[in-house]
Amino acid sequence: MLEIEEGSGNVYWDLNMADAKTMYVKAQLANKISDIIRRRRLTQQQAALVLDIPQPTLSSMLRGRFRDISEANMLEFLNRLGQDVDIVIRKAPRNHPLGQTQVLSSPP
Repeated sequence: MLEIEEGSGNVYWDLNMADAKTMYVKAQLANKISDIIRRRRLTQQQAALVLDIPQPTLSSMLRGRFRDISEANMLEFLNRLGQDVDIVIRKAPRNHPLGQTQVLSSPP
């Protein structure tokens, strides 16, 4: 019989990666960037011009290869795509004493 284990919701954590939290946040940011590019019907070349990055870098990021792209750069990409980015800092609940970072978005 096949044993099934429920994931944590963070595949990087489930794979025991040391930078799981950072990679998960970057994955969420890359997903938002991809959604906006798709909604605006931009080609990768057009989007790369807007983001001021080489098209191959954009292509890699959209395919999940974003380890070398900082979160700060990804936030700047969102700004260049016409998005406001709000950073909210609040006290973590007692069951998360170290705090956590998450990406939230409002409806398009």
